[in-house]
Amino acid sequence: MNIVIIEDEPLARQELKRRLTRCDKKVDILAFLESVGKSVGWFKEKKPVDLIFMDIQLSDGLSFEIFERVRVPAPVIFTTAYDEYAIQAFKVNSIDYLLKPINDKDLKSALQKYAVLKEQFNEKAITFKKHQIAHLYDPYRTGYKKRFISKVGDDFKYINVEAIAYFYAEHKVVTLVSNDKKEFVIDYTLENLEKLLDPTIFFRLNRKYLVKIDAIKKVSKYFRGRLKVTVRQAEEDEILVSRDKKEDFKSWLDS
Repeated sequence: MNIVIIEDEPLARQELKRRLTRCDKKVDILAFLESVGKSVGWFKEKKPVDLIFMDIQLSDGLSFEIFERVRVPAPVIFTTAYDEYAIQAFKVNSIDYLLKPINDKDLKSALQKYAVLKEQFNEKAITFKKHQIAHLYDPYRTGYKKRFISKVGDDFKYINVEAIAYFYAEHKVVTLVSNDKKEFVIDYTLENLEKLLDPTIFFRLNRKYLVKIDAIKKVSKYFRGRLKVTVRQAEEDEILVSRDKKEDFKSWLDS
């Protein structure tokens, strides 16, 4: 696996390299880059890279500037001492966000997440279903997202994944609904959430709804062979499974 490390602190670079080679003997560090400018220049050369570890605060600015100046050709795992950039990170190529000091458990989890995503989008394995791959891991203990934050007035509220019932999108705004029916607006799209959440637990029913298995009260036959899902926290809503997702949904329920 070819890796690039973007980090302006020499000790942090060497420590990350040490941990990476300890987690995976096949890791090959192609380059250490300490600034936005050098990173942009390196990516412009279009060298092949599989995965990028990227600090956020570099010697000449924030690493998000790299994405504005050049195409970043690989998924990114952000490594930083600051948690306030998490939402911004997932708007670019990020597949994980590790807070310093990084431990081996979190690093291995991030590498496993990369391996799963790589397999899902491998052209030779495109027929594999996400939930089949995810059976290799235990729920809530993988590199999948564990909590979300939402701004409530002047405060920020965090919601653990275990407390979530479903998500719905309306007018380009995504709302998280908790098990106790409270609603929180979050700064993600449903497409983002599909990548960040454990696919053994969450399923995208249609363009509007993404639900957790525990929230489903009943699945019923509907007009013209379609399926209707009744969610405990929204029993009055008519939620239909998209026709093209029907078979995958049935397999997901039976997994």
